[in-house]
Amino acid sequence: MPEEQLFKTAGSRTRAEIAERLVAAAEAIEAGTVHLEGPETQREVTIPENPAFEVELERLTDSETGEQRYELEYEIRWTV
Repeated sequence: MPEEQLFKTAGSRTRAEIAERLVAAAEAIEAGTVHLEGPETQREVTIPENPAFEVELERLTDSETGEQRYELEYEIRWTV
């Protein structure tokens, strides 16, 4: 099944700004409807009562520079 990206936003934020956005997202998830808004796109999605939830921490190392990058991802999945 091909993947279709419906929304994406990215950019640097302070830890406090990220925490504020995550708290707002948690409240929206608990309420059952999440509104996503970016510079060019808006989406609204209904979260089912019992979706799958995954937390993943990755460390990636650049093969040329040896520089390490970390990614912390929270993922909610469901089928319709």
